[in-house]
Amino acid sequence: MDITTLIRPEIITMDSYAPIAPFDVLSSRLGRDPAAIIKLDANENPYGPSPRALAALAALQYAHIYPDPESTALRAALARDLDLPAQNILCSAGADELIDLTLRLFLRPGDGVIDCPPTFGMYSFDTAIHAGTLLSIPRRDDFSVDVPAIESSITNHQLPIPKILFLASPNNPDGSLLPDSALRRLLALPLVVVLDEAYIEFSGAPGRASWVLEHDNLIVLRTFSKRGGLAGLRVGYGVFPSALMPHLWKIKQPYNVSVAASTAAIASLEDADYMADVVRKLVAERNRMTDLLSEFPFLRVYPSRSNFILCRVVGRDAKQLKLDLEGRGILVRYFNKPGLTDCIRISAGKPEHTDALVSALHRLRSE
Repeated sequence: MDITTLIRPEIITMDSYAPIAPFDVLSSRLGRDPAAIIKLDANENPYGPSPRALAALAALQYAHIYPDPESTALRAALARDLDLPAQNILCSAGADELIDLTLRLFLRPGDGVIDCPPTFGMYSFDTAIHAGTLLSIPRRDDFSVDVPAIESSITNHQLPIPKILFLASPNNPDGSLLPDSALRRLLALPLVVVLDEAYIEFSGAPGRASWVLEHDNLIVLRTFSKRGGLAGLRVGYGVFPSALMPHLWKIKQPYNVSVAASTAAIASLEDADYMADVVRKLVAERNRMTDLLSEFPFLRVYPSRSNFILCRVVGRDAKQLKLDLEGRGILVRYFNKPGLTDCIRISAGKPEHTDALVSALHRLRSE
């Protein structure tokens, strides 16, 4: 018997997601000590968790007991932080889990999902897992969302009629923001708008979590991976309309947020000054890096409101540039797909990381 004949056919044909390797894997692959690697390829927070979060993890008492399935303490802390009702908040193993959970809630095989590439790959990845039909409406050359094209996909009765629209603001990988006026037009459409605000704290703009109380078709996702430095612990949350919450509780995994993740997230919220200071440092470094990279004639630097910068490589091979930097222990993300041909994305790091990157680019420029 060929057991693969029993696999769902859409799984057989779908593309896999390409994750970023962690330090231990990179250390082995590059033959470098982890301390000698400058990791600017995954938008991680190089400053790590707050001292209060680390202390809370060190004092962890109940790792042998299953976590609270409702994340009651964390949701209460988030409610205070957001000034929103706890009953509209759902916690998760990273915001990625909530992308999957939202699709599980709404999607039947063949149902339509809109995403606006280039953008975060998990939207299309999870749509494929759930046998949805992906309706890609590309962003414009400046990475702005083509709102009229999205509206047209609904009013022209394109089949399948989309149920869900995924949008990131700031968008990954370019760092652009979705204007309020565009969001209001999209919320007037008969579909669910999922607004991914994983990077909102770096934008200088107010988030739209409070809008959920005014719009029953809006979902807002957030994460502790970026400002909280907890990417390795996988903890995120979403703000959902009240009508959806009873059904989300039915279908989520009961113990999805670990004791360690919840403890660290609560302590991070109690150490808000630390997180705010780290955000300020990363925004300052993003701005400094933007100025420095703009001096290289082979880099076209796009404006960003996040903790990363997208650059189009002009007049030289972008993949080779990524590999040349990797050979010097500096990791950046390389893209070569529609809307992102010959592009690299560079995460904001510490000042010494930027200095090493710029120095390496100067050496490569002269070679």
